[in-house]
Amino acid sequence: MTTPTPLTRDRLAYRPYDTLPEDAKPLADYILKISSAGLAGPYNALLRSPKMAKPCLELLDYLRFHSSISKRITEFAILIQARVGNAPFEWWAHERIGRREGLDDRIIKPLWEAYRPRDMDLEERLVFEVCSRLSIEQRIPDALWAEALGHFGEAALIDLVSVSGVYSMVSMLLNAVEVSVPEGAEALPKLSAALIKERMLGENSHDH
Repeated sequence: MTTPTPLTRDRLAYRPYDTLPEDAKPLADYILKISSAGLAGPYNALLRSPKMAKPCLELLDYLRFHSSISKRITEFAILIQARVGNAPFEWWAHERIGRREGLDDRIIKPLWEAYRPRDMDLEERLVFEVCSRLSIEQRIPDALWAEALGHFGEAALIDLVSVSGVYSMVSMLLNAVEVSVPEGAEALPKLSAALIKERMLGENSHDH
């Protein structure tokens, strides 16, 4: 089986398919069917613990492809988490996917710099507020929860919250092993937690 050129220069050496332990190969076969990064990116780390990775990937598969929210909204939520988590590889991978699902520069350019996008529609605003406040403050204010619940309903709102939580784990994993973006790609700039909070949640977050 051929493997793609690895995209990482990280703390864990890239392992080609043929060098994987036997208990990791069935999971690697699944990953190669769905991954644009081959066995690189987060998968290089996840394959170190295949028993953990298998249910994790099943959850990721549900949240990305089968949940009760649209793929466009899912990718918006993932990009918010990548920005909050200063996760360059997560941003690089999901900006491309998000654009395919309909996100454009109106959303992506300000979010790259941790600003709240301008002129969002109701659903976009709710996604931004729910995901950014939950990721940064670990809470959703009562009024925002009620508004989001009225718009999305219980199942979709729980799925949205779960996307933020699971991709927080992914960004932590990527950052822990210092997964880099491919050579030639522009890396998401690292911003301080205080600046991210000020720009995304502050009263003047539109001013940029």
